[in-house]
Amino acid sequence: MSEMILVEKRGHTALLTMNNPPANTWTEASLKALKATVAELNNDKDIYALVITGQGEKFFSAGADLNLFAGGDFGVARNMARYFGEAFEALSQFRGVSIAAINGFAMGGGLELALACDLRVAEEQVQMALPEAKVGLLPCAGGTQNLLNLTSMAWAKRLILCGERIKAAKALEIGLIEELVPQGGALAKAWEMAEAVAQQSPSAVAACKELIQLAHQRNNSISLPTEREFFVDLFHTQDQKEGVNAFLEKRKPEWKNC
Repeated sequence: MSEMILVEKRGHTALLTMNNPPANTWTEASLKALKATVAELNNDKDIYALVITGQGEKFFSAGADLNLFAGGDFGVARNMARYFGEAFEALSQFRGVSIAAINGFAMGGGLELALACDLRVAEEQVQMALPEAKVGLLPCAGGTQNLLNLTSMAWAKRLILCGERIKAAKALEIGLIEELVPQGGALAKAWEMAEAVAQQSPSAVAACKELIQLAHQRNNSISLPTEREFFVDLFHTQDQKEGVNAFLEKRKPEWKNC
C-alpha cells in the first residue's frame, strides 16, 4: 500500500484516505496507488464496500497537481490522462459499493473521483467545481460523462462550461450527492451506508451493480477514451499553457483562442 492512499479495514468495509497534503492533489504515483488498492480490495472477498475521503478538514481533493501541466508537455498530458482514466474506471468497476465521504473542497479531479463512486455524502461546508476550462483544460477523468448520470445536461453545462462553483446544499438539490450532513459528519454517514451494504448478499449486490451500470458502460466504452483524447489535444493550443501558468502565477489568463 502507498502512503498517498491510506487503507483501514473495519469488518466488511475498507476506508481509503487520500493523503497528499495540503490539498490531496493527484499525481502519477497516487493514481497508480489508487488503481492498485482497488485491485487488491477486489480480490479480498471479505470487503463488500469501500469509503474514500480526504486527509485533513479543508480538502477532499483539489484534483490534479497543475504543476505537471505548466510546461505544456504532450507526453505528460497523455500519460496523466491515461493514469486518471485507469484509476477512476477501476474505482467505478469495483465489485462492491463505493462511497465518497466528501469532507472538504472537491475540485476538478477531486470531484471526478466522487462522481466515479456509487454514492456520495457531503458536508454542509463543502464546495464543488469542475473548473478545468478556467485553466485551458477539460475534465479528463470521466467528469463530462459521469456528471450526466447524476444531474441534468443544463447543470452539467453550467458546471463545466461556466466553471460554476456550487455548495453542498445545491449539489443535493441537483442530484450530485445523495446525502448532506453537518461539518465533520461525512465519514460517519458513509460508514452507516457501508454497514447497510454489508447486511446484503455481496454476490447479489455485485450482480445488481453490474446490471445498473450496464447501459452507461456501453456508452462509456466510446465516450471516456474520447474525453481523454480531447484533453491531450488541448496541449497543442497556446491557451492550455497560458491557462495553467496564469493559475500558478495567480494572474488572469490572456486567452488567444488558439
